[in-house]
Amino acid sequence: MSRTITVGIDGSAESRAAAEWAAREAKLHGLPLRLLEVREPLPEPVSQALFRGAETAPADGWEGVQREAAEGLRLRHPGIEVAAEQITGRPHEVLTKAAEDAELLVLGSRGMGAFAGFLVGSVGFAVVARAERPVVLVRAGEQAADEHEPDPTGIPSAATRYRPVLLGVDADRPDDAVIRFAFAEAARRGTGLRVVHGWNLPPYYVHGLPADPDMYQEVSAEQAATLAKVLVPWRAEFGGVEVTEESFGGSPSIRLIEASRESSLVVVGRRVRRNPFGVRIGPIAHAVLHHSAAPVAVVAHD
Repeated sequence: MSRTITVGIDGSAESRAAAEWAAREAKLHGLPLRLLEVREPLPEPVSQALFRGAETAPADGWEGVQREAAEGLRLRHPGIEVAAEQITGRPHEVLTKAAEDAELLVLGSRGMGAFAGFLVGSVGFAVVARAERPVVLVRAGEQAADEHEPDPTGIPSAATRYRPVLLGVDADRPDDAVIRFAFAEAARRGTGLRVVHGWNLPPYYVHGLPADPDMYQEVSAEQAATLAKVLVPWRAEFGGVEVTEESFGGSPSIRLIEASRESSLVVVGRRVRRNPFGVRIGPIAHAVLHHSAAPVAVVAHD
């Protein structure tokens, strides 16, 4: 079965923004776009009442709404194959299952403004925490021009070069799936990749004790060298991607959030934890999801 770019839709502003982003991504990948609407099952008395009143429902029902959405995307994004589907079930379960057959799953999230980021709902959070394929969160109001550099006059434009892709990486425990995803997205966009690595400060910095500046510089140089070594094979494989490396003492969350304002896509990892009693996505991914100004791709890894 050929993979697709799958997007969850529900008619909201955030899902419409997600669908537009997913259509652009489908074109970059050369893959079909699948629109997926999840309808929660109704209690039996309600469903029977709706059935008895079916003659007053719109002729096309939800199928007509889906068809209009698909036709609009085909017109705005010529050349991509678009299919629409409706499935009844619990949204987070259906979407997580749909991710298994997708190249990536795209979800919308309510925007809080250009500098405040996202409001990730319970469904989005549950899917991100469970899906083992990449999941991208797109905030309401996201437009194609937001992913590109301004034109020479400073006006937003979708015809200019893409902004860089931003990758948060743990150089001490790097994961190939996360790094490959970020490099491939940068290559598709014909843009650069900015790699951010944060490392823990020595204990005496944390507790405010006198520190040895020379030792700090030594640790900093070691960490920068570790990051550079991690990226060597990826630079060779993706020779056309210009890479900027940034290694510093401290958590990368704030740096990633700040840099997201000048990025087309933020990529972070999530360690897979197959625990039936709870889910979590990690503090860095959690912070970036809630405060990024750009779409965020969460890539699961072992």
